[in-house]
Amino acid sequence: MPKNTTPETTPEETAEDLSEIRQIRRDKLAKLRDEGRDPFTETKFERTAYSTDIKNNFEQWEEKDVAVCGRLMSKRDMGKAFFADLRDDKDRIQLYVRIDDLGEEAFSEFKKWDIGDIIGVTGFAFRTRRGEISVHCKTVKLLAKSLLPLPEKFHGLTDTETRFRQRYVDLIVNPEVRRNFEIRSQFIRHVRRFLDERGYMEVETPVLNTISGGATARPFVTHHNALDIDMYMRIATELHLKRLVVGGIERVYEIGRIFRNEGMDTKHNPEFTTVELYEAYADFNDMMDLFEDLLSSAANDILGTYDVTWQGENISLAPGFKRMTMAEAVKEYLGVDFMPQMSDADAVALAKSVGVEIPKEKEKTWGNALYECFDQKVEEKLIQPTFITMHPVDVSPLAKRSPKDPRLTERFELFICHSEMGNAFSELNDPIDQKQRFQKQVELRGKGDDEAGMMDEDYVTALEYGLPPTGGLGIGIDRCVMLLTGVDSIREVILFPTMKPIDQ
Repeated sequence: MPKNTTPETTPEETAEDLSEIRQIRRDKLAKLRDEGRDPFTETKFERTAYSTDIKNNFEQWEEKDVAVCGRLMSKRDMGKAFFADLRDDKDRIQLYVRIDDLGEEAFSEFKKWDIGDIIGVTGFAFRTRRGEISVHCKTVKLLAKSLLPLPEKFHGLTDTETRFRQRYVDLIVNPEVRRNFEIRSQFIRHVRRFLDERGYMEVETPVLNTISGGATARPFVTHHNALDIDMYMRIATELHLKRLVVGGIERVYEIGRIFRNEGMDTKHNPEFTTVELYEAYADFNDMMDLFEDLLSSAANDILGTYDVTWQGENISLAPGFKRMTMAEAVKEYLGVDFMPQMSDADAVALAKSVGVEIPKEKEKTWGNALYECFDQKVEEKLIQPTFITMHPVDVSPLAKRSPKDPRLTERFELFICHSEMGNAFSELNDPIDQKQRFQKQVELRGKGDDEAGMMDEDYVTALEYGLPPTGGLGIGIDRCVMLLTGVDSIREVILFPTMKPIDQ
């Protein structure tokens, strides 16, 4: 059996060993430069085919000239010949490198190349006696020198911290993780196509703002030197998008990065991606229909099925998601009914009767009592896609009150596997009511609730010009991609997640 000459590292390799390997590779680079063959001076390689082009259409390529390029992933020494693996943007393909074809000098140089080097080869496509489609090399060229060894082949790069910190290495040695990001890209394209086809206009709104608004969340604060003012990185795109609806853009959306200065866990990263959309003359029921259609069609188009497995659960994304009010969900799962008229004190007592306490920074109101019952006890029980509707006014400062019960708002959130996937309202368009709710948020902020919103006088002014009845929806792109890929950590679907510095 030929020896695999891959000079890989092992988990037990010491820092001294790594320094030695790095120095050996630097010495090789120095020698090449001394000989006037610096690989980093190469500017281009004329590729004629990818690995998948050759393997998927071999009849067209057999015995035909071909030029391929990519990263050298392994070498197997046969004496006067090598078999090697090259990985390009699409897949891997085997190379057959023989001294009789290259000549002694070029073959000798190839023998010195390291795993991880970037190379280009020309030759012809053929099938080996064992049936593997390969490239019989006529020329080989070093295009970039790898100065660090890749992780050892059989142990791989498995430490999650290292994988996320060095995503470039993760993608090299664990090519299967690329699937997550391909699905992410496909999902974002699907969202754009889905909304564009329905007459929505994509826009961009500011990331830096003089106030924090559009959601209840703790913002990041930065300083604008020229204006000498503190500014906030956006926690939502909502208020600017609704200003555009006031301006007459009746269907509008934005796919953008959001920043929230909050905790990190498997479902939360300080910066994440959402799509927010607004449609004039629509309400939250229209948004429910749209969200269900968008998510179901994405699964079917991207995965070819409505059935996915996430967090150990078999989930059906077939149309027909369950819909229930928050009070109905609390009654079904906890056995307590908040809908009869009752005082705030009675509502708080009802919550306590099922083991729910109101956080000290929240006011002890009927609405907060209902919400905390749901948040603390019910959300965790929602596995299959479920729309939870009619949220209390206390926790929905931007949603329109229900005409049937002024304690509630026309709002929903979609939950799958006890995870919130999106949030939507029939948007509040009464400027007087809106200003009062902003003022309530200001009061809560003054009492120490740093997630409460701020007063946005300009937005109130925009509402005074007239916002049509409007339905709005915000969807977490990262959560949806987690669902479609079946991964349990948000860091698996963000290429470069936020990480704690190594020296801390």
